[in-house]
Amino acid sequence: MATAKEKKEEVKLALKQLRIELREMHLGVTENLTLPEAAEVKKLMTKMDDLLKVVEPKSASRARKKK
Repeated sequence: MATAKEKKEEVKLALKQLRIELREMHLGVTENLTLPEAAEVKKLMTKMDDLLKVVEPKSASRARKKK
């Protein structure tokens, strides 16, 4: 089982990567006036859901049950 420090590092790395990908997507929308592919958006949403599971495992499972 991962320690709190390892989880923190995992979350930090995941957030950095998400931020980079979202920044690229934002630049595409604002500068090129192009919408991102639906698959790209779904991929980022999945990554955010996975991150939520790491940060708050109990609330993430409850949120999925409500859908």
